[in-house]
Amino acid sequence: MKIVGTGIDLVEVPRFRQSVKRWGIRFLDRLFTPEELAYCRSYKDPHEHLAVRFAAKEAMAKALGAPVGMHWHDAEVLKEESGRPVFTLRGTVLAQADALGVGSVHLSLSHDAGIASAVVVLES
Repeated sequence: MKIVGTGIDLVEVPRFRQSVKRWGIRFLDRLFTPEELAYCRSYKDPHEHLAVRFAAKEAMAKALGAPVGMHWHDAEVLKEESGRPVFTLRGTVLAQADALGVGSVHLSLSHDAGIASAVVVLES
């Protein structure tokens, strides 16, 4: 296996919270699947969990070479029972991953001190 793409992104949680406040539910519905929203809303303050998922989607876009026409819902961030974050890829994102020969997707998420971060590594 070889690395075919890497991406990293940082999101300021207070800035993300302001965007949600300004644009409301339409903003969230455009970025996140119902499953992602339900998971994040289970927390007292869902904004850091939403922000880190947005960072993951941005990191995925970078790892894929920032393809034009990528749909946010086509890169869904969920978690395994163990708590490990994983992507479910479909549609536009899956098509680009297939075109690059991606066989494995590695995702790491973190949020602390008002910063949400994500790293994506794509392997053939």
